[in-house]
Amino acid sequence: MSFQEYLKFLTRLFVQYMETPKDERRQRKMPRESWSSRWFGAIPMSIKLLWRK
Repeated sequence: MSFQEYLKFLTRLFVQYMETPKDERRQRKMPRESWSSRWFGAIPMSIKLLWRK
């Protein structure tokens, strides 16, 4: 892929991003997972499930 093709690709993505409404862009964002599961994996979730029972 040449630099010119790559630049066209990036420009197309940027224009597509700018043309979408802000509300739609906000809805597409994935909700962030909690810091405990991000740092330690499934262990905190399993402890929480055991604690609730």
